[in-house]
Amino acid sequence: MALASGRQCVLLRKGGIHETEGKFAVEHDRFVLFPTWLHQRVDWVKPHDRAGVTARETEPESIELSTWAQVTDVVRVGARRQIDAIDELHVWLAPLIDMRFDYKPHNPLYLLIVRAWRLPGVIRVENTPAYAGCKSWVPLNNAIDVTASVPAMDDATFAATRERIMSAMH
Repeated sequence: MALASGRQCVLLRKGGIHETEGKFAVEHDRFVLFPTWLHQRVDWVKPHDRAGVTARETEPESIELSTWAQVTDVVRVGARRQIDAIDELHVWLAPLIDMRFDYKPHNPLYLLIVRAWRLPGVIRVENTPAYAGCKSWVPLNNAIDVTASVPAMDDATFAATRERIMSAMH
C-alpha cells in the first residue's frame, strides 16, 4: 500500500541468501507487486501508516494485483544511520529495521529504490500453494498488461525523493 499510494519508494532486501556467483541482484527490474502475509507485522508499521492494513492469520483464496514497480537503484546499506536519515520516507518502525539488519548480520542489507505504478484496474488471481510462503519472486501464470498505468509519484516528486535517498545512502 505504501508503494501504491506514493507514500514510499524503497524496499529493503537482505543479500547473501539466494544469490548466484555471490552477488546480490534483483531477479527482475520490473515486477508486479504480489501482496503476501507471511512474516508481516502490522505493529512494525508506523501508527499513522496502518490505515487499511489488516493482519491475517491465513493466506487469502485470491490475491488482488494493483501495482507494478521498476527498480531504479540498488544500494548497499552499510549503517543503520543511513535508514534513520530517511525515516520520514518509509513506513517502518525501528523493530522492523533492526530485524533486517540483525537477521544473518554477516549478509549485507540492500535498499532498493523503486518507481511504483498503479495498474488501470485491479487484477484478481487465484492464490495457489505455488504462490504462498516466503518468496521474493512469484512467477505468474499470465502476463499483466501495464499499459495505461499511472505513476504513484509524479516525475518531479520521484526525482526529488530519489535524490534525497541517494544522498542519505552515501
